[in-house]
Amino acid sequence: MPVPGKSTRWAAVAASVLLAATALPVAGADSASAADAARPGAVRTPARYLNQRLDWQPCDSGALECAAMAVPRDWHRPDQGPSLTVEVSRHRATDPAGRRGVLMMAAGGPGASGLKRPAGLASYAPGLAAAYDIVSFDQRGVGSSTRVTCSDQSAVDASFSGDKRDRSAAAIRETFARARAFVRDCQRHSGDLLPYITTEQAVHDMDLYRVLLGADTISYYGPSYATVLGASYATEFPRRVARMVLDSNVDFTGTWQSFMEGQPLSFQRRFEADFLPWLAKNDGVYHQGRTPAQAKETFERLRGRLHDHPLVLDGTTITPDQLDTAASNAIYQADPGFERLAGALTVLEHPDTAPPAAKQALAQAMAHPVDAGFAADFFSVVCNDTPWNRSAGYWTAQSARATRDHPLVGARSLAYSAVCAAWPRPTAPRIQVTGRGLPPVLMLNSTHDPATYYEGALRDHRALPGSRLVTVVGGGDHGQFQNHNACVDSLVEGYLVDGTIPSGDTTCAADPLPVPVPVPVPSGTGASPR
Repeated sequence: MPVPGKSTRWAAVAASVLLAATALPVAGADSASAADAARPGAVRTPARYLNQRLDWQPCDSGALECAAMAVPRDWHRPDQGPSLTVEVSRHRATDPAGRRGVLMMAAGGPGASGLKRPAGLASYAPGLAAAYDIVSFDQRGVGSSTRVTCSDQSAVDASFSGDKRDRSAAAIRETFARARAFVRDCQRHSGDLLPYITTEQAVHDMDLYRVLLGADTISYYGPSYATVLGASYATEFPRRVARMVLDSNVDFTGTWQSFMEGQPLSFQRRFEADFLPWLAKNDGVYHQGRTPAQAKETFERLRGRLHDHPLVLDGTTITPDQLDTAASNAIYQADPGFERLAGALTVLEHPDTAPPAAKQALAQAMAHPVDAGFAADFFSVVCNDTPWNRSAGYWTAQSARATRDHPLVGARSLAYSAVCAAWPRPTAPRIQVTGRGLPPVLMLNSTHDPATYYEGALRDHRALPGSRLVTVVGGGDHGQFQNHNACVDSLVEGYLVDGTIPSGDTTCAADPLPVPVPVPVPSGTGASPR
């Protein structure tokens, strides 16, 4: 059979090779509310915070404005220590006459920036932009707010490179040593700040923001970790919630430890139940195997080669851990993640024939498996918020099971848990989420979400009496609203704008998976196993 030239195929691969990186307001601030002030655990807000004026300035193209908000370092001792800065943003309602209030957003992670998100939501959902001032913020510890700092990028890169499936005694000792070094760096650079980088403190920041906006109540939309923020805010301030949408729910009924121990199963499920069948179905394009089992074998062979001979790609050394991270990041959203991951696998298998532009793009995408700034805030929150087992023996055994049963992210679980095992014992108050006093909450989750698994969403749903759960079936994307699913978008916008909520739990079908353009195999690249 004649073999066409390489250019057509590599053009398609180059277009899909960049991997999506991932890596999800407000408490006790309103002295006018006797009910809030009288509740258990209420905090006092000094006048200098309540009386501040937000100096709004343009901060992005379009109508987005930003301002710096001063907040207490410790809401439980608001007169002690220097203030922190929380950078806030807003997109004013485009229909002032029809404005119905404030819609607050928050970012996931923890560790992601929320500052620019109102502009994106306003563009995506003009009906919401007309009805609401859409507002958000960089959570304390993140981005343009007072930031927490731990290890530099090179140290974080070293912690998440190599091969975490290596269960030798030396490799395990090294993982614990790197975790302890990371914690020491956090203490050296941000020690006096670390105890206050928590969800509970951020919730108080959110309510101060509400007060300074002049809003008696807020509506809220939050995905991923922002579901923890939203549910925690609603627990602390149920009378301040008008409408709330929680999208792709972290299991806030347990601890961060229990939640993260469940993630290896859900990432593996998404990879094997959704991505590998799609890859096999598109074997004519990517040539990874005609069946999911063959596609998995191809992935494992590539991973094995990277273990034996790490690939230097345009100055970036690619190891098995970086392949695992690239794969786990890409499967958060099928479109464009599946095509990007498939294109990346093609480049890694055939780097000698890949175009320079494709190699350069992939090298840039894989150079830093975890951003150092993101890691600093992520570990500060998850290690501070809830208790963690501190036994090295427990984590060695637990991570061995995760590596064996669910290796895609199970192999790296020790690198994460070892940090929290070494973290200073937290003293932060913990918010036990309840649904008392809330209006109906609209909850969204897909059945195969890799990061916020469906089983946890069901527990959250039970913990919020009166909530409605929209289950997205037939897919596993992380983040349902603003994902171009007409069924989900209609339910969310109908609820936030008009107050229309389903009478009970309901379902939406996931959007179809992406269909790449078939491209023949170029000369010299071989064919997939048959």
